[in-house]
Amino acid sequence: MRRRKNEKVLRPVFPNAGIAALYRKKLRKLIEEMQASYVHFLKRQYRKKPPVLAQDDSPAQDLEKELRRLGVQWNKRFNDAAPLLAAWFAKSVAKRSDAALRRILKDAGITVESRMTKAMRDILNATLAGNVSMIKSIPEQYHAQVSDLVMRSVQTGRDLGTLSKELRARYGVTERRAALIAMTQNNMATSAMQHARQTELGIDEAIWMHSHAGVTPRKTHLANDGKALQYRYRMA
Repeated sequence: MRRRKNEKVLRPVFPNAGIAALYRKKLRKLIEEMQASYVHFLKRQYRKKPPVLAQDDSPAQDLEKELRRLGVQWNKRFNDAAPLLAAWFAKSVAKRSDAALRRILKDAGITVESRMTKAMRDILNATLAGNVSMIKSIPEQYHAQVSDLVMRSVQTGRDLGTLSKELRARYGVTERRAALIAMTQNNMATSAMQHARQTELGIDEAIWMHSHAGVTPRKTHLANDGKALQYRYRMA
């Protein structure tokens, strides 16, 4: 694409690593509390009445009922926290990314008015709704996996020590998922908000910068690396 005369190339706006780290920390705190609650519950149940399989009402069935109640409690806890956490995240990304763009424009000798446009508000609301859904999915997925571990533990006659090790491993999986949510949502929200803001300012071209972070990057992404492209493309 031919460059226009007197065209200015602005620095890119990168996702704020601090927001992603704090988002991950807030999610991890909730997950740690949930993990501790499940572990405490299961230790108490196993020591009070070790679950065994039987045809009629059994300790295993009682355990399943109580475990289900615990799942309901943590679903409510995450459901209550999700709107507040998602709102903090979405507003933080919008504020930081807009401030970063204004600094870049100012360094280039361009002053713009900072205001929340309809397009940006739509993206903010979409970001908020998407993150609420993801946060709510964490306890649902965790409970299903823990319930499966517990029932298989009962079926195979495993002791509490073995189950505890499996629960620690499950916590690691859930924590890594939270980290992935924080990173990907931060990247996506920043990209979407910048796209809307820059388009409304009349910036209709961008230089594609490939992250080289993926194990198997798309050929089209590699081919576009370093090229100036119209904003009809979704920037990565």
